[in-house]
Amino acid sequence: MTHEETNALAVLDQAQQRKGRMIFLLLAIFFTVPLLVVVAMIKFDWRPTGKSYGELIQPPVSIAHTTHWVSDRQQALPAFWQDKWNIALIARECDAPCMQRLYDMRQIYVSLYKDMIRVQRVLITQQADTSAIRARYPDLLIINGEPEQVAALGSMLSGGGQNTLDAHRVYFIDPLGNVMMQYGPELEAKWIRKDLMKLLKASWAG
Repeated sequence: MTHEETNALAVLDQAQQRKGRMIFLLLAIFFTVPLLVVVAMIKFDWRPTGKSYGELIQPPVSIAHTTHWVSDRQQALPAFWQDKWNIALIARECDAPCMQRLYDMRQIYVSLYKDMIRVQRVLITQQADTSAIRARYPDLLIINGEPEQVAALGSMLSGGGQNTLDAHRVYFIDPLGNVMMQYGPELEAKWIRKDLMKLLKASWAG
């Protein structure tokens, strides 16, 4: 082997060594940086917010087996609350604030696009004549049975702890019939929508 050939091999060998070191360094960074980030998160108690805007109902209240609620003079099926996500508003009488919330719920619903089929909107009220509401929102499901039935259902939604009929709260009920989140009348619709989008994205149900 000539001197020139020996030098060429030496140069090639050095290049391969540099390449090997570079690969090793990249692998070290790839595997150790995530570990260092996790260690730093634990050390400094930093947690991604993952914030929800509603009040979590804990433990969830199941209304899956509430049967035969009268829905606008028709018997509701036992599976009324199941198969879809439910956005439910409860109001003793659907006055102006109630109508505004129904409008908010419709806007949220329409904004879901392809996920609209996974959600149904429900109004629970003691108001006997709902013809004006139905005319404005023909796809809205309305539960307006006997006042005692509506009051009992409202009590279940809140876990029995508040005057639900006058609170104008919105509830999320999952496709298994569990009441899981509630929202006060002061909360803007965009935040309710944001929570709903998170649930739909994370859930296979409905």
